[in-house]
Amino acid sequence: MNGSASIPEDYIEAVRRSDSCEFARMLGMVVTGIEDGRVRVTMPIRGTRNAHGTTHGGAIFAIADHAFGIAANMEGIDQIAISAHIRYFSVPAGDSLEAVARRVSEGEMTSVYAVDVYSGDRLVAAFEGVGFRTGFPAEAVKPATR
Repeated sequence: MNGSASIPEDYIEAVRRSDSCEFARMLGMVVTGIEDGRVRVTMPIRGTRNAHGTTHGGAIFAIADHAFGIAANMEGIDQIAISAHIRYFSVPAGDSLEAVARRVSEGEMTSVYAVDVYSGDRLVAAFEGVGFRTGFPAEAVKPATR
């Protein structure tokens, strides 16, 4: 955990869980802030170049997905992604990326999150993730019918 003063005490456990993610650690992702319902994650882009010499789209998707996962699991009820979509707008211009995730809507079993990915002030991509709450008792989840 980065120990930043912008991580409220209520969310320390969510940050600890994200810090235990091997993939995020391998990519150098760090939670830099949780405030006003937003989660901020940064990642250096060194070592993520594609054959064109620009940041690989998978690296951009990875930071957006990680920020979504933290935001969706901050309240203590486990959620997993059931859908994710990303739109790429421009190539990163700096040495790092920042993803900012926020909840857009919430239902009984699902929630929708928007994540904007920046390189400095440049908007690089917009991600939308749908989370499914797994923390409900099994009897609350009804099987699908044909």
